[in-house]
Amino acid sequence: MPILRPEEGHTMFGRHFAAGDLDGVVALYEKDAVLLPQPGAVARGHAAIREALAGFMALKGKFAMAPSTVIPGPGLAVLIADWTLDATGPDGKPMRLEGRTCDVLRRQPDGTWLFAIDSPFGAAGVG
Repeated sequence: MPILRPEEGHTMFGRHFAAGDLDGVVALYEKDAVLLPQPGAVARGHAAIREALAGFMALKGKFAMAPSTVIPGPGLAVLIADWTLDATGPDGKPMRLEGRTCDVLRRQPDGTWLFAIDSPFGAAGVG
């Protein structure tokens, strides 16, 4: 299901992530999108984004995202939201990942929206 309005971006991401639908999550990104999966790391393009997100999704944790703040612009939108991922770590102990994502979505020629830049840890993700 495509993103029809930027306000739906995080909802769609969360829905696919929670369902373990890696293909669905990757489809929400532009072909050459940039994901900053952790501080100092950059994943560019669908293949790299798939690889980076597969690790998070393999945790099979509970993902939650607060309602987004949306800053609309001409053909672009910035989305900001707090998120958490509660899972079991490789050592069998509970773990929590959390951050405040700052994302840029771009309107596509068909009127839908895709992620162009995804920084799940906001400014901290830049490194």
